Amino acid sequence: MARPLPEGFAAAVREVVGPEHIRADVASLEAYGQDALEQGHPPDLVVIPATTREVAAIARLCNERLVPLVVRGAGTGYTGGAVPTRGGVVVSMERLNRIIEIDETNLLAIVEPNVVTADLQRAVEKAGLFYPPDPASLDTSSIGGNVAECAGGPRAFKYGTTKRYVLALEAVLPTGEIVETGSKAVKSVVGYDLTQLLVGSEGTLAIITKITLRLIPKPPARATLLALFGDIQAAVDAVTALIRRRVVPASLELVDADSLSAVRDHLGREVVPPGTGAVLIVEADGMQSAVDDEIDRVADGCREVGAMRVSVAADENDRDRLWNVRRLLSASLMATGLLKINHDVVVPRGRVPDLFRVIQELKKTFGLRIAAFGHAGDGNIHVNLMVDRTNPRELARAKQAERALFERVVALEGSISGEHGIGFAKAPYIGIELSPEEIALMKRVKAAFDPNGILNPGKIFPA
Repeated sequence: MARPLPEGFAAAVREVVGPEHIRADVASLEAYGQDALEQGHPPDLVVIPATTREVAAIARLCNERLVPLVVRGAGTGYTGGAVPTRGGVVVSMERLNRIIEIDETNLLAIVEPNVVTADLQRAVEKAGLFYPPDPASLDTSSIGGNVAECAGGPRAFKYGTTKRYVLALEAVLPTGEIVETGSKAVKSVVGYDLTQLLVGSEGTLAIITKITLRLIPKPPARATLLALFGDIQAAVDAVTALIRRRVVPASLELVDADSLSAVRDHLGREVVPPGTGAVLIVEADGMQSAVDDEIDRVADGCREVGAMRVSVAADENDRDRLWNVRRLLSASLMATGLLKINHDVVVPRGRVPDLFRVIQELKKTFGLRIAAFGHAGDGNIHVNLMVDRTNPRELARAKQAERALFERVVALEGSISGEHGIGFAKAPYIGIELSPEEIALMKRVKAAFDPNGILNPGKIFPA
């Protein structure tokens, strides 16, 4: 339950950051009280620090006076991870937005948390380097948020998720101490791996203020292929065929008919020929000869299982057009006016066909429209329950369907979240995947970092 800020608290915070970097008006509090989930609770105060020391001073004040503190980056999360559940303070990282260094010799970048992912990618590519993680929200999401959630994206199939690229962190503990974890060296096994513990911790253990990222050389060539299928099963069969052929492209994205129709309606034009039931977008990268061979093997594999049409992007504009369809999926589904309940479930690659059978069963059992798309190469599929928010019965069926989805995914040896995290939206369901002993251990870790429970309360663990 929210409670008023202690007397004199706002004045003490104002002394730290200056009055121009505090927001307390209703419009600001409402804006910072929501993320892409569009749920949350307004904070009592928004604070916008510019340095690690300012962040530490704010944390210390919050801890001493038992004020809830939530850290916010770009606000693109889908599980409510960066919004308050009981008032308190939102610390916005928007002023910590510098690319501090791109080290071409050691193949690394040092950034502040609110650097936009796409901005970092463009900056390192100018130096002939490559930062692979690429969430669909890369044009708006921040590196700090990507680290907090361990973001993935289409290229995770070949290159892995954000955690593979985080070498070191500077972070502020909820009690106000500043710690530095990891190092610039690619090997470090001194003590517990606090860096990887903080990656994916959803802002519940510490406030990340500086990030050292591993880079790799930029692949010299790439090719992008679009394969059209008559139905979703044929597209899923193609994914299985490619994996059996030991093809590991940079990206392997699957989009179903419901998602494609939403993009068509959103743009007001056809994006694929009528009758298309699903598409695969496949990208290969590397040396030119290897790319040519891989994309030919992908095309053969798709044709083998009955692709209606297979085409390779002719140039960068054509490639951008294909990827724009993929990146517009979430916005297009939201533009339908229906409530989009987005679940980023993940199963082992070989279980992707089973997952799509589950989705078809859920549609029939609960009478729901369900749009599915995502990273078929690593088994991470975004299952979107599309619900009339004015229909209580449909909302109730959606609640039943999401629990059934999670139970079936775990039965398939998968996970209820591949990259969006738990936040508060999925907190009631973590017992489906984690044992009581595992949850109790995680709570003890949380208490070691945050003894007073002030940092991002109400997240991950059920109340």
